[in-house]
Amino acid sequence: MVAACAVAGTLAACGSSGSGAPLLTWYINPDNGGQATIAAECTESADGAYRIQTSVLPRDASSQREQLARRLAAKDSSIDLMSLDPPFIPELAEPGFLAPLPDDVQTRVSKDVVAGALAGATWKDELVTVPFWANTQLLWYRKSVAAAAGLDMTQPVTWDQLIDAVRTQDVYLGVQGTKAESLTVWINALVASAGGKIVENPTAPAEDVQLGLETDAGREAARIIGTIGKEGLGGPGLPTEDENASLSVFQGDKGSFMVNWPFVWSATTAAVADGTLPQSLVDDIGWAIYPQVTAGTPAGTPYGGINLGVGAFSKYTDLAFQAAECIATPEHQAFYFATNGNPASNTAAYADPAVLEAYPMADVIRQSLEQAVPRPQTPYYNDVSIGLQQTWHPPSSVDPDTTPTTSTDFITAVLRGERLL
Repeated sequence: MVAACAVAGTLAACGSSGSGAPLLTWYINPDNGGQATIAAECTESADGAYRIQTSVLPRDASSQREQLARRLAAKDSSIDLMSLDPPFIPELAEPGFLAPLPDDVQTRVSKDVVAGALAGATWKDELVTVPFWANTQLLWYRKSVAAAAGLDMTQPVTWDQLIDAVRTQDVYLGVQGTKAESLTVWINALVASAGGKIVENPTAPAEDVQLGLETDAGREAARIIGTIGKEGLGGPGLPTEDENASLSVFQGDKGSFMVNWPFVWSATTAAVADGTLPQSLVDDIGWAIYPQVTAGTPAGTPYGGINLGVGAFSKYTDLAFQAAECIATPEHQAFYFATNGNPASNTAAYADPAVLEAYPMADVIRQSLEQAVPRPQTPYYNDVSIGLQQTWHPPSSVDPDTTPTTSTDFITAVLRGERLL
């Protein structure tokens, strides 16, 4: 499946594609080379219709957003394809920076796609990007700790059950409490799991945006985060703890339960292979769907990943859509999942033997993606996310009686131009 002409960075034409074929530039997020390999494969299979070269964006999502938004605002015609973080899609779709997907393309790229990825690729009830890979957080647990706490992990568990288990076992709960996007992910998942929404009317103008934090769902989210923070249940490093730090805690002597993305599995098994962690640790790891806020109500699991957008000012939009469809085939998604650890948005990829071998929890990932809830879809997402991080940090300061109101007032004032972030 891997094309022999794949090279890092920019890809030269190969096979029968010919140097005279239109050159499409695909702006990608940094990865382990999987997107460059897929670009080479699609160049080869295009048989001279087009060539794809990749251009790597900055590592962090906010810088990716800033670079693409500025260039699209300047009507940069060199942007043919983009790997887009889902929360920033409305900001690019609203001003017309994304070429509209033809109806037949929408039909094809929607087939067999998990619900969370379809929701994240949609703006104003219209599919505006091509679902590529999707991501979600699972509940990872140490089997020994769960057994000692008397938890039946074959059944859904709640945050309160985890909090009680951590209290009694003298261990730490792996969560992301740093002032960064990972904190927004946590807040959104809790609010969604409690049946609420952070933004009630996402298509409204900035001055009319209504937030859903001063609700039972918002207060429940604040109660859970505040309890974990105030009681030190996440460990002393919680205020600066990101996904990698959470994994380190989980792998340590006080590891117990952790919410985190699937990369933790490949990272842990690789460490065992290198001899830096014992095999007994992997043997003690289990996985389940994200914790519920209310017992009996399925969690609104986190959603992430990458969608493919076509630049509205590209000279080759028709070819770019052809290329996007090639990139996002179930076969390419399965390859990307198995080799780069990025879960597929297309359910057909989950039957691939290489995926099942690399990720024995693939079925749970797929289930989680079916019930995943995107972060607030609004053109003003950056203001909303940073506003949440400013007012829900550190976790020990979060209070269900005050934080939802403080956060609402601050973000609303920012959106109205009355305050600065």
